[in-house]
Amino acid sequence: MSEPLLEARNLRVEFDAGRGLFRRKRFAAVEDLSFELRAGETVGLVGESGSGKSSLARALLKLLPAARGQVLWSGEDLTALSGAALRMRRRDMQIVFQDAPSSLDPRMQIGDILAEPLKIFEASAGARERAARVARMLERVGLSPRMTNRYPHEFSGGQCQRIGIARAMMSNPKLLICDEAVSSLDVSIQGQIVNLLQDLQRETGMAMLFISHNLAVVRQISRRVLVMYRGRLVEAAARDALFAAPLHPYTRALIAAVLSPDEAPARIAAEPIDDEPRSSRALAGCAFRSRCAYAAPVCGERPPRLEAAAEEHLVSCHRHAELAAVNTPPT
Repeated sequence: MSEPLLEARNLRVEFDAGRGLFRRKRFAAVEDLSFELRAGETVGLVGESGSGKSSLARALLKLLPAARGQVLWSGEDLTALSGAALRMRRRDMQIVFQDAPSSLDPRMQIGDILAEPLKIFEASAGARERAARVARMLERVGLSPRMTNRYPHEFSGGQCQRIGIARAMMSNPKLLICDEAVSSLDVSIQGQIVNLLQDLQRETGMAMLFISHNLAVVRQISRRVLVMYRGRLVEAAARDALFAAPLHPYTRALIAAVLSPDEAPARIAAEPIDDEPRSSRALAGCAFRSRCAYAAPVCGERPPRLEAAAEEHLVSCHRHAELAAVNTPPT
């Protein structure tokens, strides 16, 4: 195995809760999260809205500060960099945002938007060279070079996303982070954008962190999948292993929601805790406990650790061994 291209170690990202007189204790949007991404691979990151996926993406690029932990790029600690040193590392790490039209400056023509990375990272490139590279990139993402003088509002959502991808690819990055890059698009357009990303990856050898709540798309594009819940990593496995035999109750619920009954993972009967409604109980242990059909007394006593359940399969659940042993629904 090659050394990781990107590595997060015990990463924590915090925000203030409330403002002014209503400002309260800071809360963690990402808590004690660690993972690796290797050159050329695609890792999918899934979880519902508010699970911390976008906060993690921005912290990896140091667009948000990390309260604790490290982000290593080819072994170098990005959290210790600033100024020009950090700016030059960002040449290799680019991001494509969810809302493509709002991520493009409405006052700039498309040609200028795509040329901007070259002005920042390749200041020696002349105007003619920049124009030629912009034209080639527009063609590569399926747009006409004659569109360089148009403004973002003259394009559809799918075209704007192609422009966002083109802008990210202008610096020939080694890592592309796609933060819900297809979620706002029609299904047919989603497929086109995913195919484009896969083609670009094959051509350039770049790695991708593909963030989405759409498990069907993640299943298509990813080699490994990470599952986040309330800022924590609850499961990580190779794509086929995760979809065939998910071990965390949250992962099973996500997959069951999008697959047919025949494909959905089997359930196990939950051991009753007591007669008190789960919604009223303090979450002293597992964060998913109040929503979990499999919660047991131990789930309220201590949080589960992320541990290896199988080769390259990590899970954070006290009852994962029981889940792994169940192959048929209870009668």
